[in-house]
Amino acid sequence: MSITQVIVGLGSCGIAAGAGKTYEKIKALKEAENLGFELKKTSCVGMCYREPLVEIIDETGTYLYGEIDEIRAVEIIDKHIGQQSPVKEYVVSSDLFKTPENEFLDDQVKIVLRNCGRMDPESIEEYEAREGYAAIRKITGEKISNTEVIQKILDSGIRGRGGGGFPTGLKWKFASNNASDEKFIICNADEGDPGAFMDRSVLEGDPHSVIEE
Repeated sequence: MSITQVIVGLGSCGIAAGAGKTYEKIKALKEAENLGFELKKTSCVGMCYREPLVEIIDETGTYLYGEIDEIRAVEIIDKHIGQQSPVKEYVVSSDLFKTPENEFLDDQVKIVLRNCGRMDPESIEEYEAREGYAAIRKITGEKISNTEVIQKILDSGIRGRGGGGFPTGLKWKFASNNASDEKFIICNADEGDPGAFMDRSVLEGDPHSVIEE
């Protein structure tokens, strides 16, 4: 039998809604009652208006619970984990039955945010399991030179995500040509567009991709 996972969304929106207290309550219940599920953390899935979000994945499927405060946390752990009886009135999305928010998530095709809310952002192992750092392993394994790598990036036409769209290959070439024993990567994480939290979402939910890409 697979181990049941209980995953709490701890992005900044979740924390603002009280997800930190929800996580600690579930952790306390797990330890006090010696419950056998795996407690994990993740970031925002984009459903900020239903935070705190708690996802339970068991052998039957996935259940994403919305607006789970400390009181509701006790209830869903008791009923879903203890009695194997999901509390359907709190479920906002599931792969097993129709829910109020299924269409909100099902209709989305995420590219930059593909890993957000789907893994522990602080776990390099989970990032690698989702093909993270695969390009770096390929480069080191095939012993491709720095010059060849930079040329491939130039040929690809990849550009920065800022408004100027500066060619990524040129950035890499300038950095490579700069003679220095020590170099630094600086991440500009400023939110230029009011109310548009793209940078925050990636930094909170998929920080390794920021380093890699």
